[in-house]
Amino acid sequence: MILLTPDLRYALRANAINSLAAQARDMRFDPVPVVKFFNPLGAGTWLATELYGDDDILFGLADLGFGCPEMGTFSLAEISSVRLPFGMGIERDLDFSTPHPLSRWSGMARRAGSIIHAEQLLGGLAPDAVPDLPADPTA
Repeated sequence: MILLTPDLRYALRANAINSLAAQARDMRFDPVPVVKFFNPLGAGTWLATELYGDDDILFGLADLGFGCPEMGTFSLAEISSVRLPFGMGIERDLDFSTPHPLSRWSGMARRAGSIIHAEQLLGGLAPDAVPDLPADPTA
């Protein structure tokens, strides 16, 4: 499977450029995730918002299935190189789209313990709706 189509690559690069422009103006940039990658045989899930100029490093929310999703960078080449049983690899969710910005995904995933559970909670919500959340374990 091709993990990044030209359109997705363009949207991710545009977000990276807009993020740099916002940083230069001391402004906050909080885009919606552009693409979701997942392990079809496990809990690994990645939401990407930006692709850096090296055409490999993505920024977004990563969840390896240990109950602590984190925002940061990850390598497209590394994700692409993962070989799973039955000849499978990491896949792109072809139906993924969201109105929610990355910060909302991050907060929800941390509280819920995974991106997968956060997706269930955010699924039918309007961008400004307040979902029923589990208590924040860090508060």
